[in-house]
Amino acid sequence: MAAGTQIGIWKGISRRRVPRFSIAAPLDVMVLRSGIPDTVPGRSVDLCERGIAAVLAGELVEGEHVGIEVRLSAEAQPLRTRATVRYQDRLRCGLEFTAITPDQRSVIREWAKQAQVTSGAAVDLGKANGAQPGAKKPAQTKKQAGRIYSGGNNGRKKRRRPIVWIAALVVAVLAAGLSWWKWNHEWAALESGLNSRNDANSRAIEVPTDVMQKLLVHKVDPIYPLEARKQNLQAIIALDIIVGRDGSVLNVRPLNGPDVLAQAAVDSLRWWKFDPYRVNGKAVTAETTLAVEFKP
Repeated sequence: MAAGTQIGIWKGISRRRVPRFSIAAPLDVMVLRSGIPDTVPGRSVDLCERGIAAVLAGELVEGEHVGIEVRLSAEAQPLRTRATVRYQDRLRCGLEFTAITPDQRSVIREWAKQAQVTSGAAVDLGKANGAQPGAKKPAQTKKQAGRIYSGGNNGRKKRRRPIVWIAALVVAVLAAGLSWWKWNHEWAALESGLNSRNDANSRAIEVPTDVMQKLLVHKVDPIYPLEARKQNLQAIIALDIIVGRDGSVLNVRPLNGPDVLAQAAVDSLRWWKFDPYRVNGKAVTAETTLAVEFKP
């Protein structure tokens, strides 16, 4: 169970449709800003099947779409899902789950049940031993202490346990780091694909060539194909391109020229980067025509 886990109890009339539980567990929030993924670490405050409240090491923006990974316990797999920022006040924020699956809801319910059972078992054990809440544990005698820390094979087992726990902890940390890197990489690729699809499907604004060329910030020169060089081909290839709201090239379509030169031009323009074209201060999808010249 995650450190600091407690089950919240509300004695009044609740307006929530699902119960919310207090939990202090480490989490990471991944957000895309200007096309670049950024990971913000934090700690959860409470959790329910619909969302999570947390304290983060950085500020988010209301309405922002993010990815979440929260580790409810050291044994279970991290809970990974998508969410929307619904509340932000300094470093405190409220996140509503938008892509949580029925299996993940079941994981949250099972975690809550286990937390209640563990808490109840600890109380019952204290009562069975005759301990009162807040009472101090009876002091051990020197003879008892000697049996625990220096008693033959039992003492050696006690000394081995820290080494075993440290090794297990190192393995767990490495596995968790590898799993998070893989998920973060796949999430960034997914978000990039979704953003590109949304930009490509949105209506592009036609922009003059000279205006778009002034926004060019990164250019990759085309490679003159060996096959075209052997044939002494030369041409000026005109291309219709669509530039997304983040300045990346979403689509390239050659308008003329030999196929071998047209393909070389397309391959180079896919790597070009522009400053976003803006209308009234808002970045929009732009369409323009550019030309690439090939000489042997």
